[in-house]
Amino acid sequence: MKHVSASEIEGMERIFRLNLINSLSGYKSANLIATKSKEKGANVAVFSSVTHLGSDPALIGFVTRPATLPRNTYKNIKDTNYFTVNHIHQDMIAKAHQTAAKYEEAVSEFSKTGLEEEYLDEFFAPYV
Repeated sequence: MKHVSASEIEGMERIFRLNLINSLSGYKSANLIATKSKEKGANVAVFSSVTHLGSDPALIGFVTRPATLPRNTYKNIKDTNYFTVNHIHQDMIAKAHQTAAKYEEAVSEFSKTGLEEEYLDEFFAPYV
Protein backbone atom coordinates (compact mmCIF):
# COMPACT_ATOMS: atom_id res chain seq x y z
CA MET A 1 0.00 0.00 0.00
CA LYS A 2 1.35 3.41 -0.93
CA HIS A 3 1.60 6.19 1.65
CA VAL A 4 0.79 9.65 0.32
CA SER A 5 1.81 12.67 2.38
CA ALA A 6 -0.24 15.82 2.85
CA SER A 7 2.30 17.80 0.82
CA GLU A 8 2.03 15.28 -2.05
CA ILE A 9 -1.75 15.62 -2.00
CA GLU A 10 -1.50 19.41 -2.01
CA GLY A 11 0.84 19.21 -5.01
CA MET A 12 -1.50 17.08 -7.12
CA GLU A 13 -3.27 18.50 -10.14
CA ARG A 14 -6.60 19.94 -8.94
CA ILE A 15 -9.02 17.61 -10.79
CA PHE A 16 -6.96 14.50 -10.01
CA ARG A 17 -6.89 15.49 -6.31
CA LEU A 18 -10.64 16.19 -6.34
CA ASN A 19 -11.41 12.77 -7.83
CA LEU A 20 -8.99 10.99 -5.50
CA ILE A 21 -10.32 12.56 -2.30
CA ASN A 22 -13.97 12.19 -3.36
CA SER A 23 -13.47 8.47 -3.98
CA LEU A 24 -11.60 7.58 -0.77
CA SER A 25 -14.69 6.61 1.22
CA GLY A 26 -16.19 4.50 -1.57
CA TYR A 27 -19.67 4.70 -2.99
CA LYS A 28 -21.98 7.22 -1.36
CA SER A 29 -25.64 7.85 -1.93
CA ALA A 30 -26.65 11.33 -2.98
CA ASN A 31 -29.71 12.95 -1.46
CA LEU A 32 -31.47 16.26 -1.79
CA ILE A 33 -31.97 18.14 1.46
CA ALA A 34 -34.80 20.64 1.20
CA THR A 35 -35.38 23.49 3.63
CA LYS A 36 -37.28 26.73 3.93
CA SER A 37 -36.04 29.93 5.53
CA LYS A 38 -37.89 31.87 8.21
CA GLU A 39 -38.78 34.28 5.40
CA LYS A 40 -40.42 31.32 3.57
CA GLY A 41 -37.78 30.99 0.83
CA ALA A 42 -37.37 27.37 -0.31
CA ASN A 43 -33.89 25.85 -0.68
CA VAL A 44 -32.70 22.49 -1.99
CA ALA A 45 -29.14 21.14 -2.12
CA VAL A 46 -27.44 17.87 -2.98
CA PHE A 47 -25.53 16.09 -0.20
CA SER A 48 -23.54 12.86 -0.31
CA SER A 49 -22.97 12.76 3.44
CA VAL A 50 -26.39 11.73 4.80
CA THR A 51 -26.01 8.83 7.21
CA HIS A 52 -28.03 6.75 9.67
CA LEU A 53 -26.82 7.36 13.22
CA GLY A 54 -29.28 5.32 15.25
CA SER A 55 -32.79 3.92 15.43
CA ASP A 56 -33.65 4.26 19.14
CA PRO A 57 -33.77 7.16 19.32
CA ALA A 58 -34.22 7.70 15.59
CA LEU A 59 -31.24 9.75 14.39
CA ILE A 60 -30.09 10.76 10.94
CA GLY A 61 -27.28 13.17 10.22
CA PHE A 62 -25.30 14.81 7.48
CA VAL A 63 -22.03 16.68 7.21
CA THR A 64 -21.79 20.16 5.78
CA ARG A 65 -18.75 22.27 5.06
CA PRO A 66 -17.65 24.77 7.72
CA ALA A 67 -19.92 27.81 7.96
CA THR A 68 -17.12 30.22 7.06
CA LEU A 69 -19.17 31.10 3.96
CA PRO A 70 -22.96 31.34 3.74
CA ARG A 71 -24.49 27.84 4.01
CA ASN A 72 -28.19 28.35 3.33
CA THR A 73 -29.25 24.77 4.06
CA TYR A 74 -27.44 24.76 7.40
CA LYS A 75 -28.77 28.21 8.33
CA ASN A 76 -32.35 27.26 7.48
CA ILE A 77 -32.17 24.09 9.57
CA LYS A 78 -30.67 25.96 12.53
CA ASP A 79 -33.31 28.72 12.23
CA THR A 80 -36.40 26.52 11.74
CA ASN A 81 -35.47 22.97 12.87
CA TYR A 82 -37.12 21.57 9.71
CA PHE A 83 -35.73 19.79 6.65
CA THR A 84 -36.53 16.85 4.39
CA VAL A 85 -34.19 14.23 2.95
CA ASN A 86 -35.20 13.22 -0.57
CA HIS A 87 -34.04 10.38 -2.82
CA ILE A 88 -32.62 11.34 -6.22
CA HIS A 89 -34.32 9.41 -9.00
CA GLN A 90 -32.64 8.55 -12.30
CA ASP A 91 -34.61 11.20 -14.21
CA MET A 92 -33.58 14.04 -11.87
CA ILE A 93 -29.81 13.49 -11.65
CA ALA A 94 -28.86 16.50 -13.79
CA LYS A 95 -31.28 18.79 -11.94
CA ALA A 96 -30.06 17.52 -8.58
CA HIS A 97 -26.44 18.15 -9.57
CA GLN A 98 -27.34 21.71 -10.59
CA THR A 99 -28.40 22.48 -6.99
CA ALA A 100 -24.68 22.55 -6.12
CA ALA A 101 -24.24 25.77 -8.12
CA LYS A 102 -23.78 28.95 -6.09
CA TYR A 103 -26.99 30.95 -5.84
CA GLU A 104 -27.75 34.02 -3.77
CA GLU A 105 -29.70 33.30 -0.58
CA ALA A 106 -32.87 34.88 -2.00
CA VAL A 107 -32.75 32.63 -5.10
CA SER A 108 -34.48 29.26 -4.80
CA GLU A 109 -32.70 26.30 -6.34
CA PHE A 110 -36.14 24.92 -7.12
CA SER A 111 -36.76 27.78 -9.56
CA LYS A 112 -33.30 27.47 -11.14
CA THR A 113 -33.24 23.68 -11.58
CA GLY A 114 -36.82 22.80 -12.48
CA LEU A 115 -37.17 20.58 -9.43
CA GLU A 116 -40.61 20.87 -7.88
CA GLU A 117 -41.27 21.61 -4.23
CA GLU A 118 -44.18 19.82 -2.59
CA TYR A 119 -45.69 20.31 0.84
CA LEU A 120 -47.29 17.44 2.73
CA ASP A 121 -49.32 17.31 5.93
CA GLU A 122 -48.58 20.97 6.77
CA PHE A 123 -44.88 20.14 7.29
CA PHE A 124 -42.86 23.40 7.16
CA ALA A 125 -40.04 22.23 4.87
CA PRO A 126 -40.70 21.18 1.27
CA TYR A 127 -40.27 17.73 -0.22
CA VAL A 128 -38.85 17.29 -3.72
